[in-house]
Amino acid sequence: MTANRVLIPALERIPARPSGAVLVLAGEAMGTSWTVRAVGDPADGPRLTAAVREEIARVDEQMSHWRADSALSRFNAASGCEAHALPRPFAEVLGYALSLAQETDGAFDPTLGALVNLWGFGPPGPRADVPADAEIEAARTIGGWQRLQQDSDARWIQPGGLRLDLSGVAKGFAVDAVSERLTAEGAPHHLVEIGGELRGCGVKPDGRPWWVELEQPPGLDAPRMLAALHGLSVATSGDQVRVFEHDGRAFSHTLDGRTGRPVDNGVASVSVLHPSAMQADALASALTVMGPGAGMAHAEREDLAVRMILRGPAGLEERFSPALAAMLDDAE
Repeated sequence: MTANRVLIPALERIPARPSGAVLVLAGEAMGTSWTVRAVGDPADGPRLTAAVREEIARVDEQMSHWRADSALSRFNAASGCEAHALPRPFAEVLGYALSLAQETDGAFDPTLGALVNLWGFGPPGPRADVPADAEIEAARTIGGWQRLQQDSDARWIQPGGLRLDLSGVAKGFAVDAVSERLTAEGAPHHLVEIGGELRGCGVKPDGRPWWVELEQPPGLDAPRMLAALHGLSVATSGDQVRVFEHDGRAFSHTLDGRTGRPVDNGVASVSVLHPSAMQADALASALTVMGPGAGMAHAEREDLAVRMILRGPAGLEERFSPALAAMLDDAE
């Protein structure tokens, strides 16, 4: 029997077993589904469900580029040189996104809304052909993370025409927000999943961790990889989801703002394990854009736990960062 591969984080102490049952809560929001498994009293289910929905709704109301009434959409529609006092969570996410943009030299860029729409991955809907070079350059020019600045009152300035898109980080932030809310509601042992981004805290009533399987593209000849999410989050960026096809060629939804085009560097998927789901979410996208060389070098330099799957002449192959390899063990 082929062994599973397991990822086990280093623990300072073994968590105490919680009492109660594993409650399974679920719903739909942010254009996707969400699931929460939390240890608690079954009578607390409705209260915890309402708390989860409230946290997700807050993120959606502030950061959705699909909703015309969201704070993000209102910022995008504002005229040039207007300053905006953004809601605290929105400002927090945007601040982190810009810091990562600077750290990765624009491999992650939260200002690509115009390009996202142009390539058919935004609210206007899919397109039937490839954008012309002039269209791509025009959309690329009005974006760019360097154009986004703050005034002396820490308000964000719309420079004119810039379109924010936080889809590469907002779901992860929502996962963190739900996790923190569950802890505040007296349910610190839980597993949160929103659209494939996950965060686990504590353990199950039997003392076992929250095991999750890392996503991998079809065709990878390797045993499945499981991660024990105790104080950890995992996010995966892959080229199999939301693909634009034209003339027999597939274009990934992950765009490189530096070229204005979908990435085409041989990266099939990137999984990142990190204490913060927001950071795991954004880093998975950034490393995908950076590619196998610069991406894995960045992961090693920043001590990030990363699995990158590449498309090579012989098929799919895996690469692990040192931090991920240190977590790796075998189990039957």
